[in-house]
Amino acid sequence: MEVILKQDVKNLGYKDDVVAVKPGFGRNFLIPRGMAILADASAKKVHAENVRQRAHKEAKIREEAEKLAGKLKDMLVKVGAKAGENGKIFGSVTGVQLADALRKLNIEIDRRNITIENEENVKTLGTYQAKARIHKDVAATFSFEVVGE
Repeated sequence: MEVILKQDVKNLGYKDDVVAVKPGFGRNFLIPRGMAILADASAKKVHAENVRQRAHKEAKIREEAEKLAGKLKDMLVKVGAKAGENGKIFGSVTGVQLADALRKLNIEIDRRNITIENEENVKTLGTYQAKARIHKDVAATFSFEVVGE
């Protein structure tokens, strides 16, 4: 069974993707919840026209995302955390704290789109790496430094 996704569905696809799913998953989960529509011939025609019209806007958004990714790649973001005398921090640094630090630098990235590489190792002061998914095709790896407050 083929469906057209009306919104991003984790581990399945992004909005406006035509995906093949099992019939029960499509009929009982995706379609009733408004996440997808059945991909019959007329729906595919309408979908193709919408995608064609939206392609120009999408290219512009992707270009802006790539500019932001280039800007992020060269950036070192400072995140403050309370730390003991030996440099070990209380708790750990999360994507929420990174999103707040980026927001102070006038860069808006949703906290859910930030993943910290080796998150279990961010327990001391120092420099670490994080990845930000800015667009569905554009991601940037940036450095952040954990400094004591």
